[in-house]
Formats: sequence, C-alpha cells, structure tokens
Amino acid sequence: MNKAVPRSFLYVPAVKPELFDKAAAGDADAIIVDLEDAVPLGLKDAARRDVRAWLAGRIATRTEVWVRVTPEFLHEDLDVAASAGVDGVMIAKCSVDALAWAETLLDDLETARGLRPLGLIGLIETAASLRSIDGMAKFERVRTFGIGEVDLLADLRITRTADTTGVIDALRLQVVIDCAAAGLAAPIAPTSTDFRDLDGFAATTTRFVEMGFRGRTALHPKQIPIINDALTPSDEDVTRAHRLLELYRLADGGPTVDDNGRFVDEAVVRGAREILARV
Repeated sequence: MNKAVPRSFLYVPAVKPELFDKAAAGDADAIIVDLEDAVPLGLKDAARRDVRAWLAGRIATRTEVWVRVTPEFLHEDLDVAASAGVDGVMIAKCSVDALAWAETLLDDLETARGLRPLGLIGLIETAASLRSIDGMAKFERVRTFGIGEVDLLADLRITRTADTTGVIDALRLQVVIDCAAAGLAAPIAPTSTDFRDLDGFAATTTRFVEMGFRGRTALHPKQIPIINDALTPSDEDVTRAHRLLELYRLADGGPTVDDNGRFVDEAVVRGAREILARV
C-alpha cells in the first residue's frame, strides 16, 4: 500500500483522555493514541473504554488518528481501533505473525462494522523484525514502517554513544532501503526522548530527511512544528522542481540541462516529482 503517510505523529497516552481533543486540534498531521507502553497493565481495560468513547463522539478534524497496539493484546486493542474515527493502526514490536493476525482480525471487524480498510504501520523494534521487513512488507495493508529505536538498540545490545552513531545510522538506513525496495512509502523516523532539546531535535530531523525518512514521531507538541518545517519543501525547492519538470517536458522526456547548465534526466526529474508530492 504505497500511500503517503503523515509528516508528523504526536503520541498521546491512552490513559490521558483529557488530552485527546487538544492533541487532535494541534499542528500534528496525525496523533497516535497509545495503547502500548503508555498504559500500565492494570489500566488497559479502562484506557480502552476511554479511547472507544472518545472515538465514538469525536468530531472529525484534519488531523489523522492512529492507534498504537501491542501484539500481546491484539484482539482487544483492535476491537477498539476498528472505528470510523481511526485512520490507521501502528503495531508495536511488529512481526510477520502479528501482521497476519492483525489482517485477519481487521478483515472480520471491518466487515461486521461496515468500515473502510485501515492501513498499518509496523514498528521495527527487534532484531528479528529488522531482518523481516521484506516479508512483512508483502501484507496488503502495510503502508510503511517506523523505528522504535530504544527497543531496537536494547535488543541488539547497542549502547548509544558518539562511537556508535555510524552503526545506528546503518540500522536506520536499512529500514529506508527495505521500504524503498518493497515499494512502500518512506519510513517514519524515531522520536527523541529528550523533548526539551529542541535544537538537537531539529538537527536530527534534518538528518533523517536527508537519509530518506519522510515522517517522524514526537512525544511533545513543541516538537511538531520542527518536524513539519523540516519535511515541507521550501518555496525555492518547489519552484526549482516545477522548472525541472517544465524543461523535461519541453525536451520531450529526454535528457536536457537546467538553467544553470546542470544535466537533467529521468532520475533528476524523479526527485523533483517527489518534492512536489510533499507539498
């Protein structure tokens, strides 16, 4: 399912229903109502009831609503997430088995409730899932993957230091490569737990865009404008992209040169189209 995904996702704990409306009215392209790590085991049932009630009564806004679910409670969580008020489901600790089970459950729930099919985003949080992206990408509902980096590094026994930056970048790039090879939308970059360091967040977001990510998750609303800005092409980039397409059209789809004398072929034009698709 190669459909564009939101630029910015804001996590909202399912145990804090008082934040749902405020988050959905904010600047994020999407909110993620989190039924996984944000909810202690003893509060799962109450959180599901609160989420179900909010979804049933919410007034739709431009902001997409996603629900993060956990494989251990997939049946219970998807029973809540399969709602007309939800745009997609994010599966934590994703695996082939979890996706297969999710597709079966959603098929049944959507048929019974007369709902449109929900898209899925799988979170790469284990060594096994990192090696299984090709197989997981074959499921029809999968739009792309994200990275749960804290869990992934823990599973790989990698410590985040200046010396391991290159190693971690290699893991990130592997997800970018696998998503592109599978024909999926570009992946979602991991969040930063240090939500007070906005300058650092801006710098890493820019790097993620340069690496091929086209979305990022956030833990705090102040991170959202940074993501949106980094993932929105500048007016200059848009103007140049339009000009490249015009020159390519005038050349009847053959190689040409731009206004600065630089070579322009299909590969260059493909990059221009990608920029315009993000406007």
